[in-house]
Amino acid sequence: MSLFRKIFGLKADKSDDELKSTDRGRYMPEVKLPIDERFTINFKANGGKFLYCENLSEVFQNLENIIQENAWDSKNVLLLDSNLKDKFKNSDLKSTRAISEATYFLTTCENLIANDGSLLISSNQIFEKKLNELPLNFVVFGTTSQMVENIGEGLRGIKSKNRQKIPTNITTIKQFKAQDDKDFLSYGSSAKNLYLLLLEDL
Repeated sequence: MSLFRKIFGLKADKSDDELKSTDRGRYMPEVKLPIDERFTINFKANGGKFLYCENLSEVFQNLENIIQENAWDSKNVLLLDSNLKDKFKNSDLKSTRAISEATYFLTTCENLIANDGSLLISSNQIFEKKLNELPLNFVVFGTTSQMVENIGEGLRGIKSKNRQKIPTNITTIKQFKAQDDKDFLSYGSSAKNLYLLLLEDL
């Protein structure tokens, strides 16, 4: 310890890793997490279950694990998307197009919204069905390239991808667990038991 510190009792300088965000200058920009981290944190906070997959074989394996964990082996899956049905044709799924016969719904999404951890879907996934008409259990197949900052960016993406015919019935799924005391922001929304199979494609 230096002589001046002994005499005047000055405190040692704080190390860089001890600096908290409150110690940053008032005009310094906020430290912003990467988009994938923000989505993951917010998605889990909403009660979603997240499975990261590096390739398609991991996607198939994780889907099999979800089915076994929930004892859905003999249950029907609602599969409305013919491309998705083709992609999972070797997964030995008992698919149906009748909602009343299905235990879970296998689908894709339009976008993954980072700032609130929600999933943006449209008539491309759910046709003209309402969320509360669909099964309680959702398994969503998404990719890292579908992550966007906010709903506005997602809507612009939908518009630019579908110039000929913009999909209807655009909505978000944000609640992945039942809440006892619902606030007015969640009014009219339908909570889903949701698993996200996220494929790394960037």
